[in-house]
Amino acid sequence: MCKLYPMAPRDPVERYFRARVPETNNARSETAASRPTYRAAWAAGQRCLIPAAWYQEPNWETGRNVWRRMTRADGEPWAIAGLWSEWTDPATGEIVPNFTMLTVNCDGHPSLGRLHEPDPKLPADAQDKRSVVSLEPDQWTAWLEATPDEAMGLLVAPPTERFDRSDTLRTDQSLGRQTGR
Repeated sequence: MCKLYPMAPRDPVERYFRARVPETNNARSETAASRPTYRAAWAAGQRCLIPAAWYQEPNWETGRNVWRRMTRADGEPWAIAGLWSEWTDPATGEIVPNFTMLTVNCDGHPSLGRLHEPDPKLPADAQDKRSVVSLEPDQWTAWLEATPDEAMGLLVAPPTERFDRSDTLRTDQSLGRQTGR
């Protein structure tokens, strides 16, 4: 399951409110060190690499959601930056390993900035479009062993050339855009 569980609740009132906690598939990298759900894992250096052949992001450029399949141009799998934790089910004592994917702002990114539903109340440069962070093999050890400050420095949106552009080109064609960019 792709979410980070908060620490087990200690009393019935806390358990009641925790039952209504939203899923945490993604964590904003800018707040991972301070948000209650993520801060213990971040401080403890519980970073992980999440392998993925592909992932999906919503594209609303046509006026409706069309899921864009994000694959690498080189055909290799992604290694997505994440945090891991363990949660103990208070009813059974089962230890449940779990993780969350870290995201960064990608406003202005030529490809990723086009994804997700725009907020009509915000200007184009303040949409806070998000992307998971992929790490290259030469970054893996640094990610897993870095200090929190060093790890934060690795969290950047992947360059456009890392992506297979097939879905982008199909969207551009359906919108009548030139596909040479």
